[in-house]
Amino acid sequence: NLFAAPDIIRLPPLLSPLQSLVALLISKRRAPKSREAYNSIGGGSPILQYTRAQGDLMVKSLKDRYGIEAKTYIGMRYWYPFTEEALDQIQEDGINALVILPLYPQFSISTSGSSLRVLQEEFAKRSDLYGPQKMFHTVIPSWYDRPGYVKSVANLIQKELDSFTPEEIQEGTSDTQPIPKHILFSAHGVPASYIEAGDPYKSQIIDCVERIKALLPTEDEGVKVHLSFQSRVGPVEWLRPYTDDVLPSLGEQGVKNLVVVPISFVSEHIETLEEIDIEYRELALENGITNWRRSPALNTDTTFIDDMADMVADALNEPSQSITEACVANNVGNLELEFASEEMEINSAGVGGVGFDDDLAGSARRKTSKR
Repeated sequence: NLFAAPDIIRLPPLLSPLQSLVALLISKRRAPKSREAYNSIGGGSPILQYTRAQGDLMVKSLKDRYGIEAKTYIGMRYWYPFTEEALDQIQEDGINALVILPLYPQFSISTSGSSLRVLQEEFAKRSDLYGPQKMFHTVIPSWYDRPGYVKSVANLIQKELDSFTPEEIQEGTSDTQPIPKHILFSAHGVPASYIEAGDPYKSQIIDCVERIKALLPTEDEGVKVHLSFQSRVGPVEWLRPYTDDVLPSLGEQGVKNLVVVPISFVSEHIETLEEIDIEYRELALENGITNWRRSPALNTDTTFIDDMADMVADALNEPSQSITEACVANNVGNLELEFASEEMEINSAGVGGVGFDDDLAGSARRKTSKR
């Protein structure tokens, strides 16, 4: 499913009919390594467990802090529960106001964009169910710059920085390396061609890191920040520098104390628990980085959960952004579906915002949802 998506593996137009075959070949080649990786973390990823917990806690925060009664639905792009299953349940529950919240802080064509395209296709196919007269929706395309999110990440990093002992700080300080503590933000990579095509991901990652960095000690205070990209697939050029290149370089520079931060992940899963905690940790130790720390993913951090609730509450009271508007604004190309009629055009008024019907606003307070 993952490699069959053109948002993940893009083939030239003449080769696009071979997408499924290419996906099959890649999957078969990677299957043994993937199986071994999952076995190393207990046989499965905890991402669904964390996502459910995040949704439940966000619902509680919405009710306790805003008086909003909401229900969450989880739609995965490449595995169960699929987005289509979530939409079926939404229809069964009679939801009429939907906040679409991708759990990717930074927008990329290959992540949020791919998920939104699936929703766009489903909405276009069933305007009788998802048209503006039946269901209001709004999208939160990215949220890397929200103060609550930035603060929650910074707090987790600070805890790891504070854990270095005086002996470790002394070990990490030398004539060649005067800065004793280092932070490496390791973000999920995307092909460089996506950025050239207008994907905002790289610029959002850089901006996000700068915002978090502003809440942490400076170089003058003994902390230096680095950024790299992980999880590349295939022979094409991906965003650089690669994490597995940066770690040996830091070792050569005499870095001993390192906090690694999985910046584009909000839940623990294979790329934090195996790729970072096992593969990259081993690489760091091999290159002399003796005092390794890894900042946890946000998971169910209270500041993060409350900020998600704030996001939803804000989205219900601000001018909305439709799926199509979010895709266009973020340069998601190759949108092959065309709306059949003006019935699928989405109103720009928010739930409770300017131009929104009062009856629907009241109903939305009783029945709202998030994915």
